[in-house]
Amino acid sequence: MRPILSLCASLVALSACSTNELDLDLRDLGRGFDTSDAVSVETAARPRPDDRGVISYPNYQVVVARRGDTVADVAARLGTIAPEELARYNGVPVNAPLNQGEILALPRRVAEPSPATGAAGTGPILPADNVDIETLAGGAIDRAGTTGGGTQVASQQIGQEPVRHQVAAGETAYSIARLYGVSPKSLAEWNGLGPDLEVRAGQYLLIPVVIDRPAARPATASATSAPGQGSQTPTPPSAAAPLPDERTAPVAATATAESPEVEGTPESPDLGQQATEASSTRMTAPVGGSIIRDFSKGRNDGIDISASSGEAVKAADGGVVAAITEDTDQVPIVVLRHEGGVLTVYANVEDLKVKKGDRVSRGQPIATVRDAASPFLHFEVREGVEAVDPTPYLN
Repeated sequence: MRPILSLCASLVALSACSTNELDLDLRDLGRGFDTSDAVSVETAARPRPDDRGVISYPNYQVVVARRGDTVADVAARLGTIAPEELARYNGVPVNAPLNQGEILALPRRVAEPSPATGAAGTGPILPADNVDIETLAGGAIDRAGTTGGGTQVASQQIGQEPVRHQVAAGETAYSIARLYGVSPKSLAEWNGLGPDLEVRAGQYLLIPVVIDRPAARPATASATSAPGQGSQTPTPPSAAAPLPDERTAPVAATATAESPEVEGTPESPDLGQQATEASSTRMTAPVGGSIIRDFSKGRNDGIDISASSGEAVKAADGGVVAAITEDTDQVPIVVLRHEGGVLTVYANVEDLKVKKGDRVSRGQPIATVRDAASPFLHFEVREGVEAVDPTPYLN
């Protein structure tokens, strides 16, 4: 009885510790579970909901609760789903208080998020591979009128659809986090869990999207040392593949005063002839003017470069013409695709020299700067569909 009482006392003492870090789910005990991957992976931030709290994906929608909300409050904001239906679908009483940021799954779809509901784009969040480049360029890049001659971008919302997990009886936040290889902290942030990380049977959880998972390690029964035996020595890389068959030439004989030039002695290099030129930038400037409007994420997703009307607009790098479209004023927009999934966008141009599908070389003229009282070129660099500051590419 004494060991049993001692164990019980230890568990009681542990239960008094911070519940944020203590995992009392012991079902994996003895299976050799390893949570190191969950600690080391990096997960994306949860997408921002619209003004109603709705986050929309192709296969489901969820709604995010505000501070002090009940299910009835959330249903009232949606307007099309009865509180009782929403509560029943999520296994929670209608008037139960919800955590700030808590996720409720929607039993059926509501109107898609759009700029009218405070969303960054219209429709569900889609993977980047499903977004058409021509649609991105034509529907997203519009002239900004009197706001300095730049452009505004209201791009399609891009992201990966997370797994939606329904909590079963006996599961905990810790066991679910281990199941999917993410950290309990990230799981709590995505789902608005309380400080005790409590989950309820029937609750829907979004599994955080992993953006940086380390390479999988081979796991075998013999890879784990028994207690007290110490850690095993890692297997060196050469054990999996033999070293290359390296054949080296014999060292030349040492030169002496009598024999200053021994056969095989290398000649002194001519450093002047071997001088290299300074490394070039990743891209060349499409026009020769100065930057008159800097990159500002969400406000000006590129840079505006001063130019002369009719000045040649050159391809910043070699690539393929991915799309040619127009803004709301029927002014052409050219999109080039380069290696590594990089896109460049050229707006406020005319007199196009290329067509869709053409292959262009670095510095090749593709259009001219549009004639205007204050002519300029709007230039963007996109990594995938994400707008980034073009300046590092040009400097």
